[in-house]
Amino acid sequence: MQKKVAIGVIGLGYVGLPLAVEFGKAGFHVVGIDLDEEKIKEINKGESYIPDIGNKNIKKLIDEQRLIATSNYEVLKDLDAVIICVPTPLTKTKEPNLSHVISASNEIAKHLRKDQLIVLESTTYPGTTEEVVLPILESTGLTVGKDIYLAYSPERIDPGNKKYTIKEIPKVIGGVTEKCAEVASALYGQIIEKIVLVSSLKAAEMTKLLENIFRNVNIALVNELAMLCDRMGISVWEVIEAASTKPYGFMPFYPGPGVGGHCIPIDPFYLSWKAKEHDFRTRFIELAGEVNENMPYYMVQKIADVLNNAQKSIKGSRILVLGVTYKRDINDVRMSPALKLIELLQEKGANVFYNDPYVSIINVGGNTLKSVPLEKYLLDEIDCVVITTDHSCYDYKWISENSKLILDTKNAMKGKSEKVVKI
Repeated sequence: MQKKVAIGVIGLGYVGLPLAVEFGKAGFHVVGIDLDEEKIKEINKGESYIPDIGNKNIKKLIDEQRLIATSNYEVLKDLDAVIICVPTPLTKTKEPNLSHVISASNEIAKHLRKDQLIVLESTTYPGTTEEVVLPILESTGLTVGKDIYLAYSPERIDPGNKKYTIKEIPKVIGGVTEKCAEVASALYGQIIEKIVLVSSLKAAEMTKLLENIFRNVNIALVNELAMLCDRMGISVWEVIEAASTKPYGFMPFYPGPGVGGHCIPIDPFYLSWKAKEHDFRTRFIELAGEVNENMPYYMVQKIADVLNNAQKSIKGSRILVLGVTYKRDINDVRMSPALKLIELLQEKGANVFYNDPYVSIINVGGNTLKSVPLEKYLLDEIDCVVITTDHSCYDYKWISENSKLILDTKNAMKGKSEKVVKI
């Protein structure tokens, strides 16, 4: 494939920006499209808002005119391939919200021309590409598989993972037709070592759901086990460590205050919603979602128990939450259980503070909180420290030495201490 091919990426978040940068590094001309003007300004200044993508990478591509960011969809008419990487959140009633996908598809349709390749990467339910995106594109009079090409290729970005880069993670692709899949494979093959073709769009869409539901179900299992172990006076962390010595048939998962991110908390509900169209209830999957959603509530009760043992109540207590991102060493707070935990504690009347070296400001329950400095004078005034994200930069020994009480939800504190309670 000639490197003169122009590629557009709609949605410059944790999926879209790394993908745009990778194509740019491979020598393609890439246009990033996003409605967030602040993101547009940062990228065009050569600055990155995603820790995995350094400023040097962005600036080099900007200087070499291989990457440009814009909010103007008019550029779509000059592109050979357009990749949709927009959010697919849930509504308040836990139903799929495809408004961003529909909006992006409508914009593409306005500027669609022959021989363009359109790829949806956003996580969604099986049938979305065929039932939602395809009709919008074909409303232009162009036929998919003949005049234009349409494929689905689930994103597999893992923020903060330095071991597996985009290039090294196999890329699953499903097309409307064999030709659609072939064209998409030719494009992604320029930046990814292994392409995995599946027989249909729905198979590719279901692949993504399986990957994340697998994690959700296993996390729910170990979260439920953690609650049982707590009641039985057994260390779930010791049990997991021991079970992990089995050289076959076991994969360790770890408990925590809940699940977060842009996929794992959402995917089970996308599938369960779609399954109802087929008179099928995904009971096992839905139960796992319920268990994980309940964890912040369980943590509030654990905090109440810890404080009660110190002859204090949640109401009026000063509680410090350490880490508000959904996983360690990133700045992503999407669906983070720490936010729900803070909201619940505030509703109970606690004075909640937080510290996170990656996130300076958060909005919880309509209130804005700023990260407080992690200093000794602060810990002297705190009744209970709650570790919700185990960032590697924290000095846990120092935190333990200077805190009165600690609830450790991530097993960050090694060894035993009378002031540390683990789930």
